Amino acid sequence: MKKITVIGAGNVGATCANVIAHKDLTREVVLVDIKEGVAEGKALDIWQTSSINNFNTRVVGVTNDYLKTKGSSIVVITSGLPRKPGMSRDDLIKTNAIIVKEVTEKVVKYSPEAIIIVVSNPLDVMTYAAYRTARKHSSRVFGMAGILDTGRYKAFIAEALDVSPKDIHSLLLGGHGDAMVPLPRFTSVSGIPITDLLNKEEIDKIVERTKKGGGELVNLMGTSAWYAPGAAAAQMVEAIVDDQKRIFPVCTLLDGEYGLSNVYMGVPVKLGSKGIEEIVELKLNKEEQKMLEESAKSVKDVMKILDEMNLFDD
Repeated sequence: MKKITVIGAGNVGATCANVIAHKDLTREVVLVDIKEGVAEGKALDIWQTSSINNFNTRVVGVTNDYLKTKGSSIVVITSGLPRKPGMSRDDLIKTNAIIVKEVTEKVVKYSPEAIIIVVSNPLDVMTYAAYRTARKHSSRVFGMAGILDTGRYKAFIAEALDVSPKDIHSLLLGGHGDAMVPLPRFTSVSGIPITDLLNKEEIDKIVERTKKGGGELVNLMGTSAWYAPGAAAAQMVEAIVDDQKRIFPVCTLLDGEYGLSNVYMGVPVKLGSKGIEEIVELKLNKEEQKMLEESAKSVKDVMKILDEMNLFDD
């Protein structure tokens, strides 16, 4: 794995590049931004920690120079405007769809074989925008959301139980954020069902906090989160580079799975060197299936807005 590119040197992109470098997954990480000097400065800062944190990955930054990204094996797209207080994810769609489209066109031009991971918001529809632009198989264009959502979910459970988050295993489906579908039935602590450790009211409270997890941070800081999203995207990169075959909740295009089609949303997948190697179908009960279908409708409504913008050549 010779080169990984991260597009967008904001907080999320820089964090993602930093985590990838620390893991020594590749010979070179290229950080790209549209603002003069930002990517160069952050990349230089990360590179100067190499001897301190004992990694060899060379980190370089460029301003809008996609030629330097040529031949990338994986490209992480974090470009777009961050959410401001009081702004819904849907408010971002028009501006960020244009940004993601332009970026994806350049990615495909210089790295036609790259696997594309989208982190831009609103996540589900921006992944769809990249897919329509890239004209690649959906197994090679997918979005980071479920790992972030489950990370928040596990953190809140660990707080509630005063246990290590390492021992918590969980799964969430559906759209990112408000459209998320919780699955307490598939959540456990060292194999112990979460329903044996917390009552329904406690679980519901954690689920609701997880759904609003991004908004909670926006209200506290005045901008979107970056440590957890950046680390989550880097974990996906690691699974691909090392062909780990990890089972992660990932935003992907459904084609009949779970009875749903033509919608990008989070489901468990096997992630390896080829990208999404398998979509894992769970046996959902009626209530869970209904919530997933409602989530799909919510995501499709936003996808329809994008379709009606007529940004893509069919």
